Amino acid sequence: MRWYFVLILALLSTGVFAQDAPVAEAAAAVPDPAIKAVSDELATLRSETNWLWTCIAAFLVFFMQAGFAYVEAGFTRAKNVVNILMKNFIDFCFGSIFFWLIGFSIMFGPQIFPGFGIGIPGLADSLIVKDGTPDKWGFAFLIFQMVFAATAATIVSGAMAERTKFVSYIIFSALITAFIYPIFGSLAWAGLWGLGKGFLEQQGFIDFAGSTVVHSVGGWAGLAGALILGPRIGKYQDGKLFPILGHNMSMAALGVFILWFGWFGFNPGSTTSVSGGNFAVIAVTTNMSAAAGALSAMILTWIMFKKPDIGLSLNGALAGLVAITSPCANVSISSAVIIGLIAGILVVLSVLFFDRIHIDDPVGAVSVHGVCGAWGTFAAGLFAQESYGGVNGLFFGGELSVVLVQLTGIGIAFVWSFGASSIIFLALKYTIGLRVSEDEEITGLDILEHGNEAYPISK
Repeated sequence: MRWYFVLILALLSTGVFAQDAPVAEAAAAVPDPAIKAVSDELATLRSETNWLWTCIAAFLVFFMQAGFAYVEAGFTRAKNVVNILMKNFIDFCFGSIFFWLIGFSIMFGPQIFPGFGIGIPGLADSLIVKDGTPDKWGFAFLIFQMVFAATAATIVSGAMAERTKFVSYIIFSALITAFIYPIFGSLAWAGLWGLGKGFLEQQGFIDFAGSTVVHSVGGWAGLAGALILGPRIGKYQDGKLFPILGHNMSMAALGVFILWFGWFGFNPGSTTSVSGGNFAVIAVTTNMSAAAGALSAMILTWIMFKKPDIGLSLNGALAGLVAITSPCANVSISSAVIIGLIAGILVVLSVLFFDRIHIDDPVGAVSVHGVCGAWGTFAAGLFAQESYGGVNGLFFGGELSVVLVQLTGIGIAFVWSFGASSIIFLALKYTIGLRVSEDEEITGLDILEHGNEAYPISK
């Protein structure tokens, strides 16, 4: 019977019965408790639809772990594939546990310093279970934030590929998801749980889905690791660069397609709601920036090297995706294309720059996530439009303060993530060790670290 009343109310709301006096009078005669029951039912349905969308988006972001694994495996040598797959697999497992144990409450819990953002460490259960009763929205929110934390962790593995001890890497994965990522995230996103906004949120910082909160934090951590590790054997000799090519571009390309697909959960899913249709706008801006980034990277490599480069073109798409992650809800399609085009150029120049200064990043993770994450966050302060996200950037009549807040967030993220990661990596280096031995690196990490091979030779 309740669906009869739902239908009546829906038709009334659309004006279908506006000219039908007898039906309108009949609706008016419906007892108030029945109307309230239907209203409650609609409210519950709306909430549960939002929970469903948030969980589906979380599942898409989880699938991005497969994308990262394939991109990084494709860009590395065959003798290290098992190692890179293990890192991308286990960092999600460690990340889930430690974000639940500590990270979630630091990011969203009651604040140690009210108005600053950093929460009191503790189990996520303390926030999503009240008096023994599960808060169903809390569980949806937790899984969504958990897969974001794991993304920040897995970015690091690519920058440190082919020479990092497995045990040292997984220790760092636990620490970045427990402390490094959530502490900065609390400054930008603490208010999402409703217990008080973080410092950057209060200033109007725009980072809708995490160009800086997720990607730059992971990218700058990877930069710290690559610097402290040093380059792979044979990469730089007598001041010259000797490229070390990845073993499987098919695998890398499939990984990028998976990541692109997963990004439709990453960005549109950050609405955590289907109301208003904003997720559709975000899906379009996300897609267009990725396409533009791939094209500009391809064209630039074609001009510079006389041939279109597959590796940098793939990274161009990822650069566009990373860059649009911050402003995706605040910009038009045209602006998204411009942001992506610039990101594709930046990632190529950045990869070449880091090679020139002998910082060895096998997959370009620092350039894609650190540099282009910073660019996307800065771009939000330039291209934001009030009609999309409620605030105008500098190019649309906004104040300079909008840009300055973005630069402040970018700066804090770099200092915090690079600084904290450097301390952890140095501590690991001088205790259990960070880098494998020269013999292990030459032989390959698969056999000596895992006793297995990705491509065993049949006898």
